[in-house]
Parts: sequence; C-alpha cells; structure tokens
Amino acid sequence: MNELPTVSHPADPGAPASGAASPPVAPPVAPPVSPPPPAAGTPLGTVLKRPMTIAVITLAVLLAAQSISTNRQIRHLREEMARRLQTSDATTTQASQLVRATQDATRELQVKVGVLEGRQQEAQAQQLALEQLYNDMSKNRDEWALAEIEQVLSTASQQLQLAGNVPGALIALQNADRSLSRSDKPQFITIRRAIARDTEKLKALPSVDSVGLAVRLDNVIAQVDALPMLADATPTLPAAPARKAATRRKGAVEAAPAPTEPAADTVLGRMQGAWSSWTGEMWTDVRQLLRVRTVEHPEAMMLAPEHVYFLRENLKLRLLNARMALLSRNEAAFRADLLAAQEQLVRYFDTRASQTQRVQALLRQVQGSNLAIEMPTLADSLNAVRNYKAKP
Repeated sequence: MNELPTVSHPADPGAPASGAASPPVAPPVAPPVSPPPPAAGTPLGTVLKRPMTIAVITLAVLLAAQSISTNRQIRHLREEMARRLQTSDATTTQASQLVRATQDATRELQVKVGVLEGRQQEAQAQQLALEQLYNDMSKNRDEWALAEIEQVLSTASQQLQLAGNVPGALIALQNADRSLSRSDKPQFITIRRAIARDTEKLKALPSVDSVGLAVRLDNVIAQVDALPMLADATPTLPAAPARKAATRRKGAVEAAPAPTEPAADTVLGRMQGAWSSWTGEMWTDVRQLLRVRTVEHPEAMMLAPEHVYFLRENLKLRLLNARMALLSRNEAAFRADLLAAQEQLVRYFDTRASQTQRVQALLRQVQGSNLAIEMPTLADSLNAVRNYKAKP
C-alpha cells in the first residue's frame, strides 16, 4: 500500500530521521494578528489594560495551545495509522501466502480427486467386466456340466441295453446327481428327480451274478485240457460211488485180524495175504486187458491225436462264446453255446470220470441262471437334461 509522505517538524527534537516513516505534519497555524502598536506617547500599562488586547492575547495563547495539541494528536494519529498500515500489510502478505498455499493444496486435491475418480471408473469397469465374465463362466460351466452328464448318461444307457451293466449305470446316475448337487441350483431339481426315478428302477431289478457265472465258466475252461476223452489210449476207471467206497473201507477195517495168533499161524496168514494180493493184481491186469463199453457215437473212438487237440480248443471257444454272451446279456447265444458244449462233452469225453461229471455239474448250474431280464432305459434322465439345455 502507498504510504502518506511525512515531513519532519523542525522544532520537534524527537522527529524521525529522513527516509523513515513519520506522521504527517499539520500546516502551520498563522499567528494571531497582534493589535497595532500603541501610538507614541501611549503608556504600555494602559494598552495592556484594554479588554480588546487581553482578549487577543488570550485568544493567541489558546490558539497556540490548540495548535500544539492538534499537532501532537495528528502525530499520534499518523504513527497509529502507519503502525496499522504495516500490520495490515503483514496480514495481507500472510493472507496472500495462505491463499496461495490453499490454492496449491486445492489444485493438488483436485488432481488427486481426478486420479481417484479415474481409478474409481476403472474399478467399476473392471467390476462390470468381472461380473460379465463370471456370468459367462457360470453359464458355460453349467453347460459343460450338463454336456458331461448327458454324455455319461448316454454311455450308461447304451451299456445297460447292450451289456446289461446295471452297476455301471447306477454309478453313472449317482455321479450325475452328485455333480448337480454341487451346483446347488433350483433349476436342476427336475433333472435330479428324473435321475432319482431311474435309480429306483435300476435298484428294483433282480440281481444277476454275472461275475460269478463268468468265474465258473473260466474254471470249466481251465479244466478242459485235463478232461479224459473216449479216444484216449488208456481209459479212465469209472468213479466209484461214495457210499460203496466208504462201506468197503469200513468192512476192510473190521475184517482185519488182530495179531494174537502163534508164529506158525502168522506165517500162514502172511502167505495167504501175499497170495490174495498177487491174485488181485493179476485179476486187475486181466480186467484192464479187455473192457467192453457201449459207445453211442463210434466216431469218437476213432479220433486222431491231432484232432483231439482241435476238439479241446473248439470246446474252449464254445465256452468263451458263452462267457461273452453272458456278459452281453445275449441269452439265446449263451444257452446255445452251453448246449453245444454239453453235447461235445457227452459225445467225445468220458462222462463216467469224476472230473467230467464235475464239469457237467458246473455247466448245469450256469445254464440254470436266468438272464431274461428286461432292462429299463435312462430316457427320463436324458430327456430332462436335453430339455433343460434346449431352453433359451
């Protein structure tokens, strides 16, 4: 701010030096006009005794005092004004600095707010993109899960119809229901209900021990090479009934004499025992030399050794075909192969041997199993999945 120029009073000893701010000096007051000097010859006491003179002197004194007081007040006012002006200048400077700092801070805050707004917009855009991506992934995940479930159910249905694989179909249905339960969506309730109905249908089917029957056929196939045939050079003795063999053993034990005879009788008994054993062995050999058997198919006795090998392999193939038909639930082929295998056993193998009889018993047990079970389809579950996928 502009300061008023100050002029130092020459009569004031405490006036500030030149260049320093000083209060303004009032213009000098004109001295009172003194009355004209008395005329010559007029005494001074007479002059002083005049009222007009006294009034003029009094007025002059008052004016001088007033002038001094006024000058003093004006000087104080100037000093106070200068002091206040300096304080105002300092305050204005500080205010300007504060305003400048505030403006700088405001600009910085505006820049930061702009950056934050930009980041907020980017975050909102990223959030929208993530939500869209999540929705797409969720939709695609459901579609992938349904496609996988449809493929599993279709494969299980094919195996159920072609091979009668009920356990495999149950496992496929349980896995599909478990996959849908993890999604935990109410839209999948219809599909889960259809899967539950198909599961109950499969559980209500009568069980067929296909694995046990296949194991029995494997045991029969393993024994084919050891079965005696009618064309063998050394025929096998017929199997003795179990009751007769046990009775003979019991009678032999009871007929054994106790060793309480004298020495001469003992020697005679030994000779008789040796003679009996020798004659028994001779009779057995004689019986082996000549044997008469009734054979319904004479051509079975005239098989060459190389034909015997192929006959056994043919019987194995029949049993393997029966095994495959069993696993594929082809009952007609299964029973036809078993009948053909039994006919070969009766025609070319020695049915009086105990091993052949055991094999025939196993085949009869396998043949007595019922494979004629109508397998249900998984159409309900497949239709439910396909209808859900067909929805827009």
